[in-house]
Amino acid sequence: MSDLPTTLPVLQKLIEFDTTSRNSNLECIQWIEARLSEAGALSTRVPSADGTKTNLFATIGPTVPGGVILSGHSDVVPVDDQAWSSDPWVMTERDGKLFGRGTCDMKGFLALVLAFAPLFSRGPKPVHFAVSYDEEVGCQGAPAMIERMAAEIPAPRAAIIGEPSLMRVIDGHKGITVHEVRVRGQEAHSSLPHLGLSANLVAVELMAKLSRIARELEEIGTPDNGFEPAHTTLTIGTMQGGTAANILAGHAGFAFDLRCPPGSDAEAILAPFFLLAERLDAEIRARFPDCGIEVIRRSSAPPLTPHGNEAAVELVRKLTGENAPACKVSFAAEAGQFREAGFPTVICGPGSIEQAHQPDEWIALEQLEKGALFMERLAQELAA
Repeated sequence: MSDLPTTLPVLQKLIEFDTTSRNSNLECIQWIEARLSEAGALSTRVPSADGTKTNLFATIGPTVPGGVILSGHSDVVPVDDQAWSSDPWVMTERDGKLFGRGTCDMKGFLALVLAFAPLFSRGPKPVHFAVSYDEEVGCQGAPAMIERMAAEIPAPRAAIIGEPSLMRVIDGHKGITVHEVRVRGQEAHSSLPHLGLSANLVAVELMAKLSRIARELEEIGTPDNGFEPAHTTLTIGTMQGGTAANILAGHAGFAFDLRCPPGSDAEAILAPFFLLAERLDAEIRARFPDCGIEVIRRSSAPPLTPHGNEAAVELVRKLTGENAPACKVSFAAEAGQFREAGFPTVICGPGSIEQAHQPDEWIALEQLEKGALFMERLAQELAA
């Protein structure tokens, strides 16, 4: 039977692949595909439009209903400008913790899945493995894979998304919408502002509007819904613009994300911002036809709601032995996309989201041990 010592070399290998979202994941997927093939899995790739990345889904066992989907993403966030105590691409053990980019989010779960694949191959019910790309940049890669899975695999009992949850049952997460804003201004000497248009000043006005919306969302509040924070959140993640202090900025840009609990209307929340952007764009183009504002929606992923996931929650409760109410999380994930496709879905995986995306990202060995026990119980459940 596979156990934790079998899992650790798999995790070590996965960490060695620099699958930061800006990079290709093909080398990592090829390795995963080969390992699943050794366990008897039949795999299907669902590549990106340019072919530089790919999703992978695979099935071990008979093509019958009642199996389980085990899903995780292959990409990780950047390590740029982070102060690491050790090489982020080499798994390092210290004080009962494993350090390395992706140990927690979420290659630890993928390592467990791969280590236990041979055990799953002996059961009468299938296990479907799903590995996506570009989850960390707005859950962009998974939809095409999920669509193929919904059309091709027999109806599973549950889809388990292994995001870090301390092996607790998670039945809800917020949705996310990410927008990029580009402003084109008219450069001129800063002593003659009437001859040009500062893209930076336009961007600041737009960001100020978003800031006011964010404060209003916090002030309005939300009834206790299990999320922390409970209200819809709006943040500006990046911004750039201008070339020198004495030149009116010719270009400026920023990106923001909106995270809504189930029931919130993202379009209605952002409507005042878009009205301002349209008005400013018209005013700019009246003076400088080649200038203006462009707002691009980069990604959008739905929230996960408890409704329809009762069977998945019941199964995972049985496997973890957890009796506490299911939790909700404010981060976005692919679970909402699986649920939207009709799969009963729940989040449950090793590690804490508090350790994700940080310098010296880590996962506790104790969490991987809990994950291994979960996989053993899952194999027993599918064999029953």
